[in-house]
Amino acid sequence: MNESDKARLRCAAGDVPVVFNDRPELFGSMHTYMEVPRRYGSQVTAVIGNIAPDVAAGLPRLQWLQTSSAGVDKYSTPGLLGSEVSLTSASGAFGQAVGEHMFAMMWSLMNRLPAYARLQYEGRWQEGGNVLSPRGKRALVLGTGDIGSYFASLAKSVAMSTDGVRRDAGKSAANIDTMHTFDELDELIPQADVIAMALPASPATHHLIDARRIALMKPTAVLINAGRGDGVDCEALAAALGDGAIFGAGLDVTDPEPLPPDNPLWNDPRCLITPHVAGGAHLAATTGRIIDIVVENTRRYVCGEPLKNLVRH
Repeated sequence: MNESDKARLRCAAGDVPVVFNDRPELFGSMHTYMEVPRRYGSQVTAVIGNIAPDVAAGLPRLQWLQTSSAGVDKYSTPGLLGSEVSLTSASGAFGQAVGEHMFAMMWSLMNRLPAYARLQYEGRWQEGGNVLSPRGKRALVLGTGDIGSYFASLAKSVAMSTDGVRRDAGKSAANIDTMHTFDELDELIPQADVIAMALPASPATHHLIDARRIALMKPTAVLINAGRGDGVDCEALAAALGDGAIFGAGLDVTDPEPLPPDNPLWNDPRCLITPHVAGGAHLAATTGRIIDIVVENTRRYVCGEPLKNLVRH
């Protein structure tokens, strides 16, 4: 937060004292300096940022934890946070950044750019084969919240059609042509040219895309995952890519994360891997949206109003 942002937060906090992290080397990251909550542990009633779970658990007066991420998985362990602690996320801040990252991955793979980057590194002037165009193709978007809807808007801008999958198919989402439930997945996958995943972690989504469902995909299909790594069985994906069963895969998240150095996905020219950077605070617009959420929730906290993006109370 710059000085203007800090002034906004202090104004929202009113008479409640605010202490800031001032470690410049951490700016732009999703990590929060631990010394501040530790130093003021007996006084802290609210924390903004992704502090270590054990630090959060050791704050006896904590009432509210606001993450700077959309995911709150590491704070969901039963008993970690007291029953009186409200947990809120920065959901809604990452649609543009993650959606654009997914779209860039998709189009890069369609044009074999990761494979050509390898050839460039090796100093080889060599054609890589046929490429694909998104025009007229069908995108299957798994998870149609802020991120999935933004990706769908980019897909539609290049004349793709979009199918969405969410738990409640009766709830519409922007830029999704038709909405479906997870029960319909096996019928939808064979029709999809691109499968774009922006799902949170849950027991129901663990290995949602496994060997059986990868086998249902078109040989020209592209799989993109920027939700949670365990949504895709990476061993099954590596085998499919190695056999040329699908056209390509873009992974900003993996299972495990990071992948072991000897995992074949690292060296597969059909696979593009980024180290869980689609979100974070790498895009200035994302940082601005996170700060807006933080400032508004601080005002609500001080005034005793319901918090936005409430994950649990």
